[in-house]
Amino acid sequence: MSTGVITTTTSSTGSWHFEFTKPTTSAVTGDDTDDVGSMGNMESSMGNMNMQTGSCNISMLWNWNTIDTCFLSESWQVKSSGGFAGLCIGVILLGVLLELLRRVSRTYDQHLVRKHRKTATALAATVANGSTETANGALIAKEKPLAIVNTAPYRPTPWQQTIRALLHTLQFALGYWIMLLAMYYNGYIIICIFLGAFIGFFAFQWEQINSP
Repeated sequence: MSTGVITTTTSSTGSWHFEFTKPTTSAVTGDDTDDVGSMGNMESSMGNMNMQTGSCNISMLWNWNTIDTCFLSESWQVKSSGGFAGLCIGVILLGVLLELLRRVSRTYDQHLVRKHRKTATALAATVANGSTETANGALIAKEKPLAIVNTAPYRPTPWQQTIRALLHTLQFALGYWIMLLAMYYNGYIIICIFLGAFIGFFAFQWEQINSP
């Protein structure tokens, strides 16, 4: 940065004379221009940084943000109110789907148990009555009614256990996905998670309750 120059001269009478010389225009436009230019570049780069940081509206505190909110990745950014409404509907469907998977898993287990009891009952009928006739794929007793067969606990086959493990993994993955969405602390999203759990349980867990 350029500064002025002070020169001193002595007259014939012995007096001192001071003279201040202003910096020339070329000097000002030299180093000063470079300093101003560098400061301008810093400000513009900071401005660009703020724009990049503010492109996704993310908050780790409770919020009600809608537009420009991002979930899970920068590519999942809400650009409009309609997009946010679609996101809310999708979150509700995730909760419903989770309850559906739980119902399917429980129904499959019940199917395996019924199949095992049917096989055990047919085997007991064969031993008790020596019957070899079948009806609808199950052995029948011709002489006297069978007593209730107390079957042993059933252990699924490797293939059946694979299906059970797959259903469990789907439930785990979907529940973890919902948890990640809840961690953005968006009030609308959390309400939609609750609604999905309510609707899903009401629709797929409405069944007979066995007495203890």
